[in-house]
Parts: sequence; C-alpha cells; structure tokens
Amino acid sequence: MLKTGDKLPQFKGINQDGETVSSENLIGKKLVIFFYPQANTPTCTVEACNLSDNYSKLEKAGFQLLGISGDSVKKQKNFHSKFAFPYDLIADESHEILEKFGVWQEKKTFGKTYMGIVRTTFIFDEKGICERVIEKVTSKTATEQILEG
Repeated sequence: MLKTGDKLPQFKGINQDGETVSSENLIGKKLVIFFYPQANTPTCTVEACNLSDNYSKLEKAGFQLLGISGDSVKKQKNFHSKFAFPYDLIADESHEILEKFGVWQEKKTFGKTYMGIVRTTFIFDEKGICERVIEKVTSKTATEQILEG
C-alpha cells in the first residue's frame, strides 16, 4: 500500500460523466483521494455524504477531493447524481488505479476470502507527496479524520 512520503502514482481514470481525470492535473492543490468498496452501499454512502456535507470545510482547508471505486461509469453516475456530490467519482473497473495505490487486497468476511477494495483515504500535498494515509476510515466522521491531521 502507498505510504507517507510516496509520490502520487500517475493514473488516468474516467469520472461519472465519462471524462478523463489525470493525476497530472491534480498537482498544485492539496488532494484527498478516498477509495470505497462500492457505490450506493450503506457505509460507502455515509462516507461519501459526510465528505459532501462538509465539502466547504475541506475546500476552505485547501483540499480537492476525488473518490475511486471499482464500479462502472454508469454506477458512479447514478451514485453521483443521486446525492449531487460536488466532487468527481472515478470508475476503475480494471483495478489499475486500485492496484497502484495498493488498496485492492485480499479480504475476509464471515470466513470467506476474496479480493476487494480496502476503504482507505490518502492525503497529498501540493507537490503530490503523500502526507497521510487513513487506513481505519470511520465513515460517519471521514471529514474530521482528514481535517485533524
């Protein structure tokens, strides 16, 4: 998994509107990238809505936001439209971005082992250097976790 001090991996992803988002265009402002397992599921919705509800606080602190999951563009569009998120959601069906960040991992639930996205938030400085990794994201207080750093 990406760690503090690592450089923002180069990637291109498709957002909810079918537009390409490139990591190169994210340098210059502080950046929060949050990875979530699946659009429109209860815990992911709580996290994404917490960040949306507190978006002005994050903006005031100088952050731009980007959410990424393995969902399709259509699913991201539906999720984005349903809650009117003020930030982009990237569809990474190929898991290329997920693997660059190291969040596509083996997980265990009810004794079953499978591959999935580990809910993680990465915070980068203006130069694209990782300042913090929040591995134990609390969906209800995701914004506070980001701002307390």
